[in-house]
Amino acid sequence: MRERLKSEFDTTLPRFDVMAALYRKPSGMLMSDLSRYLLVSNGNVTGIIDRLVTDGHVARAQREGDRRTSIVSLTNAGTIVFEKMAAAHESWIGELLGDIEEEDASHLAATLKSFRSNWEHGA
Repeated sequence: MRERLKSEFDTTLPRFDVMAALYRKPSGMLMSDLSRYLLVSNGNVTGIIDRLVTDGHVARAQREGDRRTSIVSLTNAGTIVFEKMAAAHESWIGELLGDIEEEDASHLAATLKSFRSNWEHGA
């Protein structure tokens, strides 16, 4: 995935992940919520957001009444770029995982959901 995102879209997997999270929340996300959602530090997200803002793919706005927090969202250009990347990503996933049996895929998905739940709750 990393190689394909780099060669076909000149982007990174972390940037794709940030854009995917923002795509799911068109109204935007607080930076702290985005970090928590992606299970990464605020510092990691800030650097990625800075580059996406520079590229015109993300907009940053101050939260009303609180100048210390930012809400970030995809711009129209960012949405268009992400939709192209997401379509290609879906195709690549199909190529890579297409031979996995449905029962195995369901079991893996349940295991990953359990892991994420445990991770988020500090277990």
